[in-house]
This record gives sequence, C-alpha cells and structure tokens, in this order.
Amino acid sequence: MLKELCIAVATIMIIASSSYAMAKEGCGGECASCHTLSVKDAGELLKKTGINVKSVKQAPSKGLFEILVEKDNKQGIIFIDYGKKYLLQGMIVSLDTLQPVSAHEQDLPQSKQPTSLDVSKIPVDKAVVMGNPKGAKKLYVFTDPDCPYCRTGHAELKKLAKIAPNVAIHIMLFPLPMHPGSYDKSRSILETKSLDLLDKAFEGKEIPKPIKESSKKMIDEIAKFATANGISGTPTMVLPDGTIQVGMRDAETMKRMLEGK
Repeated sequence: MLKELCIAVATIMIIASSSYAMAKEGCGGECASCHTLSVKDAGELLKKTGINVKSVKQAPSKGLFEILVEKDNKQGIIFIDYGKKYLLQGMIVSLDTLQPVSAHEQDLPQSKQPTSLDVSKIPVDKAVVMGNPKGAKKLYVFTDPDCPYCRTGHAELKKLAKIAPNVAIHIMLFPLPMHPGSYDKSRSILETKSLDLLDKAFEGKEIPKPIKESSKKMIDEIAKFATANGISGTPTMVLPDGTIQVGMRDAETMKRMLEGK
C-alpha cells in the first residue's frame, strides 16, 4: 500500500510551458505513442517547486503523467496533465478496491508503519458511533470530512451499518492539515455527535460552525493518538483485534473482515 504520497510542494496548481506534445488526430491507441514527457522536461516544468524529478511514467489513469519526485530526502508522487499545464497532488484510487494505485508503487520506499495497536487505548469517548452502539463487533475509522476517499468510504460505512447490525462503527474524526476547513467541521460534529451533521459533512454540505472551545481539545487528542500510533492518513481502519488497515473497502468486504473471513 502506498503511504505518504504527498510531499511539501509550494503550489497545488501551476501554469507551465505552453509547448506540449500534440496528440495525433483521432488518437485512440496507446497513449504513450502520442504523449511523452522526459525526466529532463519534467524537471524544467517543476523547477519553481524546488523538487527533484526521479522518474516519469504514464499514470494508471489516462491523461496524466505520474512523476516520482524527491524533496528533503523524502519521495512522493505528483501528476502532470498531458497538456503540461497543470500539476496535481494526491493519489489515484481504484473504484473497484478503494485502494491507491500507482505506476511507481515498486519504486517508493515502504514506510515502517505499525500494523496493529491496542484498541483499549483508542479515545472512543470522542467517537461518533454509527450502526449499533452496543454491537459486539467494533470497527474504528480515522477519517476526514473533506477527504474525497473518506467520503466514498463513508457511503460504504452507511451500507455496512445496514447489513451488519451487530457492528459499532466508531468514527474518529482526524482532520488533515491539507484540508483546512475540515478541522471546524470535525469540531461541530463532535460538539453534537449528530449522525445527521456527520452525513451532511461527508456529503459536502454546509454545517453549523463550532461554538465550544472544548471541541478543539477533543480533535487534538484524536490527532495525537493517531500520530503516536503511526496513523498518518485517512481513511484508516482499525479492526477489533487492533489490526490497522490503510484505506477502506466496500461494505460487503468490511463485513467479511469483521467476521474473520
């Protein structure tokens, strides 16, 4: 699994050179035969960012070059469109598996992330519980209302709550710095622990602003626990036995995982 794909880059979107490889008229074949980008040219396009280009490959999704870059001795993935006008940060996620996919997966260093944690230490008093609060099976999900993958995963969690009535889904709100608006949204949800507000936030709808200072401490405590236990991205699941799973799965798969299948 790819971890920590984003690195510090000065800007999310930059206007680059207007000279780009033109696709052949009616192109419908192999993208690489029409669209090319060398390491040298990528370095020139990205020189304003101060990052070093290590490799360029066609991204799993057509229309993008996937660039392996390095800065401050840390490697990560960014993307440039075929027109060579825009830089994109983030990851490509398969809709089939809800897992990140990358042309450079074998080239990235595998971080030594813990594979499990002590679930008794999870600050569940600061969780919003979906499903059956008294369910015998416990699932812990560290998630961010403004994370697009979390939003997809949240819809699957709602399905899970319907097909697995003996599961308590503990939502641990973990707003990431890259989503500045998520912190206040998470505070508002925790102040009320309202499932309605939770759903609205994950649907991208407006919710009331936070009003209690105590909610800052609650969010910060969740973040502190996550960081101390090697959880650095969202969504991340923790199974009842403490096994850490980066990313989420579809509802049926999560149900089988909770059943030990």
